[in-house]
Amino acid sequence: MRRFIEDHLASGEVARVLYGAIIALALIVALEDHPPTAGEAIGALLGTAVAVGLAELYAELVAAEARTRQPIHLERIKTFAADAAAVAFGAAVPAVYFILAAAGAIHLHTAFQIAKWSGLGLICAYGFVGARLTGAGPVRAIGQTLVVGAIGMGLIVLKSLTH
Repeated sequence: MRRFIEDHLASGEVARVLYGAIIALALIVALEDHPPTAGEAIGALLGTAVAVGLAELYAELVAAEARTRQPIHLERIKTFAADAAAVAFGAAVPAVYFILAAAGAIHLHTAFQIAKWSGLGLICAYGFVGARLTGAGPVRAIGQTLVVGAIGMGLIVLKSLTH
């Protein structure tokens, strides 16, 4: 498991999973005002995950062709598709909580709370681990975590101030 985590942290997937998680957090905060059913929340999250994954893929393909002035070969397309899948994964993960709500295992309000705060926790955890991997001490890593976490927290606070 440790090797898997180390490989993941050394990959470009981290940025893409974080990007997807931030998008999901924004969607969850927006949906919370007028909560949809659990099924609708699942659809919104999975639909968003597919949309941002495809947008990532399209953007990378167009940018690569524009940059190289050559068609993209299959191996490069596979790499771009894997990157897009990481974005989609980051955006889709919170759907798990709404699946639990749809199954009656937790209340819909609880699903929103867990999705919101676990998204923020994920963003902060990546910030902390990233700092520690650079050799930063615990205090500096916590400082970086707070700065990175301010992105998600700002979104949550902004939403709470408007309602």
